[in-house]
Amino acid sequence: MKKISCIAFTLGILILSRVGIAEEVGLLSLEAAVEMALRDNPGLAEMDARARAMAAIPSQAGSLPDPSLSLNALNLPTDSFDLDQEAMTQLQVGISQALPFPGKLGLKQEAAGYDATAAEADVGETRLRLVRDVKTLWWTLFYLDRALEIVKQNQDLLSQFVAIAQTKFTVGEGLQQDVLLAQVEHSKMLDREIRLTGMRRVEQARLIALLNLSEQRIISLPGSTEQVLPQVLPQTSLSPLAETSRPLLASLRSGIEAARSRRDLAKRDYYPDFKVGAAYGFRQGNNPDGGSRADFASLRFSMSLPLYASSKQAKAVDQRNSELLRKTHALRDGWLRVREEIARAVADFQRSRDQAMLFKTGIIPQANQSVASMLAGYQVDKIDFLNLVSAQITLFNHQTRYWKSFSEAHQALARLEAAVGSEMIHE
Repeated sequence: MKKISCIAFTLGILILSRVGIAEEVGLLSLEAAVEMALRDNPGLAEMDARARAMAAIPSQAGSLPDPSLSLNALNLPTDSFDLDQEAMTQLQVGISQALPFPGKLGLKQEAAGYDATAAEADVGETRLRLVRDVKTLWWTLFYLDRALEIVKQNQDLLSQFVAIAQTKFTVGEGLQQDVLLAQVEHSKMLDREIRLTGMRRVEQARLIALLNLSEQRIISLPGSTEQVLPQVLPQTSLSPLAETSRPLLASLRSGIEAARSRRDLAKRDYYPDFKVGAAYGFRQGNNPDGGSRADFASLRFSMSLPLYASSKQAKAVDQRNSELLRKTHALRDGWLRVREEIARAVADFQRSRDQAMLFKTGIIPQANQSVASMLAGYQVDKIDFLNLVSAQITLFNHQTRYWKSFSEAHQALARLEAAVGSEMIHE
């Protein structure tokens, strides 16, 4: 019997190892979630690797082309291939170097440097968006956890209502429809619990993806938090802050400078490039007077001729001017989008903050008093059971809406921090 139990236990372990077990993470604070995402998110790592690759380009773009080494056999007679037969026969070694027109290499390096700066700013922008998304999902999960708690509390209260209604019906002081009504509302609460649980699983999967965790992990959040919502700076103060802090705008400005450098480089292409070289030819044999043949030294100089400037260089300048104009418009459009993001986030935060304060300090305390009063009145047959249940459902809705508004306020703060590019948005 013991042997069979051991075999069953072993098979159970093997089966669980094959299908996987949901593995729970300890309580995940908001700060820990952000830190984990910044450390492990593959999308951010990809952008960082791209920026490092771009940073290696400027020095390459600003370097001269590699020189060319040549080894030649000149004027070799084909009848004998004898190096002594002809006086002009020589074995030659040479070196040459291409020299772009002065200023071209500097402009290439300058443009590549601005591209690298833009890539680094793109990393900062990706980091801001990642933090925003992590905070948004974290606060969504926090709201869903509070909503599930409220649902379960209301399930317990409705169970008590059912018991009270059944007791009163049993002794002939209540109606059967009260019992049925309470049971129906209790079932509705079960349905809400199912829907909220499904929503939490979806949002948890999204957060797990951002944190680069195993899909079998279960994320648990703290059960409470400080219920204080700060005041934020006015939009008139946030917009100038975004102009200097938002990486998106820095990237677009670097893009303009890179386009301007490439435009100037296109104008320099009207000027020729050069190529210089030197060679040394070794000769064998003797001259007619009996003296040994002298070696030859050669110098070379060549330059490109921009003969097709109207169809080549001029068109390149037009292209670069259009690209510069496009980058300028992109910066203007980006700035307008940043201002819109700030305005929308400020408006959403103020609305959610005011709603949360109204529910916390006014509506919910009043609704609690109403439910307590109606419950006492129902027990002495002064309040209709339908009104009691309706008051309890109303309280449930108010409590849920409070936590939703509280969560939405923090989500708006996360969007505002990302839009401004700084956490210094509070008064």
